[in-house]
Amino acid sequence: MSPNRPPPWQIGLVLSVGVVAVSTAAVLVRWGVGDLPTQSLRKTVGLSMLLATGRLGLAALFLIPQLYPWPWLDLSQQNLRWAVAAGVALAAHFSLWFTSLNYTSVAASTTLVTTTPIWSALVGYLWQGQTLKPRAWVGMAIALGGSALIGSGEPTSAVARNPLLGNALAIAAAWAVNAYFICGQAAQKAGLAIHHYALVAYATAALVLLPLPPLLGFAYTGWPLKLYGAILLLALIPQLVGHTSLNWGVRWLSPTGVTLLVLAEPIAASLFAFLLFGEVPTTAVITGGSLVLVGLSVALWPSP
Repeated sequence: MSPNRPPPWQIGLVLSVGVVAVSTAAVLVRWGVGDLPTQSLRKTVGLSMLLATGRLGLAALFLIPQLYPWPWLDLSQQNLRWAVAAGVALAAHFSLWFTSLNYTSVAASTTLVTTTPIWSALVGYLWQGQTLKPRAWVGMAIALGGSALIGSGEPTSAVARNPLLGNALAIAAAWAVNAYFICGQAAQKAGLAIHHYALVAYATAALVLLPLPPLLGFAYTGWPLKLYGAILLLALIPQLVGHTSLNWGVRWLSPTGVTLLVLAEPIAASLFAFLLFGEVPTTAVITGGSLVLVGLSVALWPSP
């Protein structure tokens, strides 16, 4: 064991807290938007951009003390490029995912957004020449079948007014978050400390998103206090506590190990949605979600 490596109980505790924290994001978005008018796609995207910009901007502001002492001794052109790339991917992820939550259920959206390992493995196989064991293929086939069941089987309802669009956006958000974690791991492996990486990535994502709400006709002022409360909680709980914990965990565990833990997110998020909003997943979402989680576990579980 590395002399600087934390004990296993500490790694497990931090990652467990991180998973619970990120699981609150979907219900905070749903609560913050509430009864605000989001009938048109432009309004939905604009509100999603506003929430994402506020979440990431506040998180970056809270991390400003990490600027000192300056200059950072661990900063290099290489790890700075990776951290900035991670920020761009994070901006895309939140824009897509927050929008999806306006069109599909919390259970469907959070399940589909955790399918990241499937797309990562397929990209590695098709473009990077990586080999996949038979068990990985079986697991991915099960998970893809579950994703297809969610995507096509969820009916239109009060909480899923356009499930096909919402589910497609959630899958696209999974692609973006995959790039975010890959770039984040590369930045830290190139020597950038987690607190410095988080500041660069979150600030980059906020700056990318900052001009977009006004371009869509949405000012940053004049909204109900509940929306600003949701933004503050999104910055504090799922972003600062959740994402920073998971990024810290990637430094000590493989991305696969962290991904296996994150599979608990849709379960926790669905429980929160049921307790707070009475949102009960449909049979298609429960069945498909179970298949996704089983398939990913089969594909990712370490070999003996």
